[in-house]
Amino acid sequence: MRSLPTRRLAAVALTAAASVVALAGPAFAHVTVNPGAAAQGGYTAVDFRVPNESDAASTVKLEVNLPLDHPLASVRTLPLPGWTATVEKSKLDKPIKVHGNDVNEAVSKITWTADAGTKIAPGQFQEFRVSLGPLPTDTDSMVFKALQTYDNGDVVRWIDESKDGQPEPAKPAPVLKLTKAEGGDGHGDSHGAAASPTVAAHGDSSDHAASSDGGGKASDSTARTLGVVGIVVGVIGTAVGVLGLRRKNAGSAS
Repeated sequence: MRSLPTRRLAAVALTAAASVVALAGPAFAHVTVNPGAAAQGGYTAVDFRVPNESDAASTVKLEVNLPLDHPLASVRTLPLPGWTATVEKSKLDKPIKVHGNDVNEAVSKITWTADAGTKIAPGQFQEFRVSLGPLPTDTDSMVFKALQTYDNGDVVRWIDESKDGQPEPAKPAPVLKLTKAEGGDGHGDSHGAAASPTVAAHGDSSDHAASSDGGGKASDSTARTLGVVGIVVGVIGTAVGVLGLRRKNAGSAS
């Protein structure tokens, strides 16, 4: 029969492991843009990944606001069965030059609305794909503020911007990091990488949509999951080691 201290130690170890998993859970629940980085000056295709956080309601609408301080001349949505995408444009205070032409307006918001019978149910997530470009060359990130609407009327506002040196906000806005293009001139390839022209020109390539992120969509979740598993295994391993040592000492004493 186990001694009381041994039982307490085992209980503490299990509680610690459960706490680690519980605390790690919210890290997977944010609305994010995937992959999280792209080259300045080029074109890319990204997914806005939307997890359903509610246990009692389903997501039926997503609104994504595009920054007009760094407007994008080409924004196209990939058709998603069961969802209707609506694109809104706004006039620009200052036209931008794209391939030698003046562009006076840009997409300012995309809204996906679920058709009848469609929803993101509890425990599920959905990805909404968009092709974007040319990406700006004078900033290292783009913030896409998003609103997630549930069928019970609740609206979650993913609009808070993270700041260096401060904890991540409770409802962070999706962010696309922009990196210097190959060659280091900061302008990149105006037609995107080798696989990108199809999406940039047509915005409806399902083959590119399936392959463009090269596994990047899962990298964030995989890394976090492995980290959590490592911590849990470490906690349990320490507890097992202590229990073994106690048993050995008890045997020696007898």
